[in-house]
Amino acid sequence: MVNQKKIEEAVKLFLEGIGEDITREGLIETPERIARMCTELFAGMDETAKNHLQKTFSVSNNDIVLEKDITFYSVCEHHLLPFYGKAHIAYIPDGKVVGLSKLARTVEVYAKRPQIQEQMTVQIAEALMEHLRPKGVMVMLEAEHMCMTMRGIRKPGSRTVTIAKKGCFEEEPKLQDYFLHLIGGKI
Repeated sequence: MVNQKKIEEAVKLFLEGIGEDITREGLIETPERIARMCTELFAGMDETAKNHLQKTFSVSNNDIVLEKDITFYSVCEHHLLPFYGKAHIAYIPDGKVVGLSKLARTVEVYAKRPQIQEQMTVQIAEALMEHLRPKGVMVMLEAEHMCMTMRGIRKPGSRTVTIAKKGCFEEEPKLQDYFLHLIGGKI
């Protein structure tokens, strides 16, 4: 749970640390704004994927289920700068599926916490394997990182692509190729 008072105190210290006047008109309410923003940006800290993946529906068809281009926004745990992009998720059911919005909600659970993209990709795949128990899962995230765009190397437009494969997607390269074909051959 976000401690808004601590965040407000930290923001005041930060602003003073960079040489700002915290009594300046434009900054007076900034600590409160930042604390409210943190409640939204880090809402995943108090959630688990299980909440979204526990209600399933029986199916007789066990063909691939794909949801692509799920927009996400996250915050890099190394610099506390945003990274954002698209998630693509595929799974092969083993007799049960979850509502499609639940896949996007699962992405949000992991995106809304201080995070690194590599770990977020694996967390999404592992949550689906654990709670849906499908035959396999493949997750791909494509993101632009502000820590590479606005500081450091300063390379706007560069994308980081991460992939996690579980179950039959690990074992069958043709499924991996099919996944990439379905999302538009991106990489």
